[in-house]
Amino acid sequence: MKFKQKRDLILNGNMTKVIITLALPIMLNNFIQTIYNLTDTFWVSKLGETEVAAMTLIWPIIFFMMSLGMGVAIAGTALISQYTGSNDLEDATEVAGQVISFTFIASLVLGVIGYFLTPYIVKAMGGEGELYNRAVEFLSLMLLGLPTMFVFFGFNSIKQGQGDTVSPMIYGGLSVALNIILDPILILYFDLGIRGAAIATITARGIFALYAVYRLFLSNEGIRLHKRHLAWNKKVLTKLIKVAWPSSLGQSTSALGFAILNIFIISFGQSTMAAFGIGNRINSLILMPAMGIGNALATIVGQNLGANNLHRAKKAVKTSAILSTVVLVIGGSIIFMISESVIGLFTKDPDVLSQGTFYLKLIVTAIPLMGFFQIFIGTFQGSGHTIMAMIIMMGRLWAVRIPLIIIFKNYTNLGANSVWYAMILSNAVICLVGLGLYMTGRWETKVVKKRAI
Repeated sequence: MKFKQKRDLILNGNMTKVIITLALPIMLNNFIQTIYNLTDTFWVSKLGETEVAAMTLIWPIIFFMMSLGMGVAIAGTALISQYTGSNDLEDATEVAGQVISFTFIASLVLGVIGYFLTPYIVKAMGGEGELYNRAVEFLSLMLLGLPTMFVFFGFNSIKQGQGDTVSPMIYGGLSVALNIILDPILILYFDLGIRGAAIATITARGIFALYAVYRLFLSNEGIRLHKRHLAWNKKVLTKLIKVAWPSSLGQSTSALGFAILNIFIISFGQSTMAAFGIGNRINSLILMPAMGIGNALATIVGQNLGANNLHRAKKAVKTSAILSTVVLVIGGSIIFMISESVIGLFTKDPDVLSQGTFYLKLIVTAIPLMGFFQIFIGTFQGSGHTIMAMIIMMGRLWAVRIPLIIIFKNYTNLGANSVWYAMILSNAVICLVGLGLYMTGRWETKVVKKRAI
């Protein structure tokens, strides 16, 4: 679908069709990205448990770095979608140029600093002996490859802001396919070990990130970059950073919060940790449609606010909430009925099976809450009011979930179930907070101004 057709669909088309059209490629892209980790883990597991443990150990650091890049991407989507909705293509293109330049330079600086700090980071995380050596090898290379990841995020945000969610999916799929080919060659054939996994990922991402950006300079419709758009533009960059920093802070502190959460969970024993990990993997698959809808909603809200069509933006929120709830209730109901069998695919340990089944049943019973959470995030991010999104992202973990676990652990007899009940309650509380923020109406004001003619 061409740029003008997609814009017209978003601003005037059947809302259910709009959401599904934009959300499906995002869902597929999210699934594709999980293949990256699965592929690396599969081939690295051929080397031994130490290498797998090394990847697991440093994953929170990589996730933390990814969160910083995602903040800029979210800001880019918000600004570009609103400029696109107001039919101000020149300002949208200026933002796109700053997104590419800023993500590249920022990731390069972070990567180089992180490379030299890697030994200290791994040591601080408890890495010792052979585990330390393998973790340093993998993390140092992955940090040097940050620009490939950040630039890909930037490209995705530019395309999504215009309503094109198909191109990121295609390039992401091609990147994963190349990674699948390179992993066994570099890890086993060239005997590069865990370094081969890092090199494969960086190479696969890098090639298609460069090609994706190159295509932005050749585009015949929508945003078409020129060299001048990459030059430092203080006014545009200031606006981008202003919208980006709450998202980056919210994403990164959430990543840190989950790392802290793991410390509390492991205090209940390895069985609880294993049950949590298995349950979350299954839960994340059920949540993919809601996450896709939430991401699509950001573009729809942004473009309609840009076109001064608040009524349609609100309709998009309502329709997204209904679709998300229906999908999650159906998916959750199915998993609830077969929860023990599903957990049994991952473990035969009776304690893990028991805890995992209870956790999975509990979490899918309340899974519509996570749908509403994603809807609020998409609404606030698309409108450019990223501080609101930051509040509910940070608040869910730091203000509600972690304190509840501490209280339940020390002042009740719930034991390991403290974790599960704290998760459900934190989701419920933060959804009420999100609803309160939504009802204030502050998100209804767009954050861009149409260029004077």
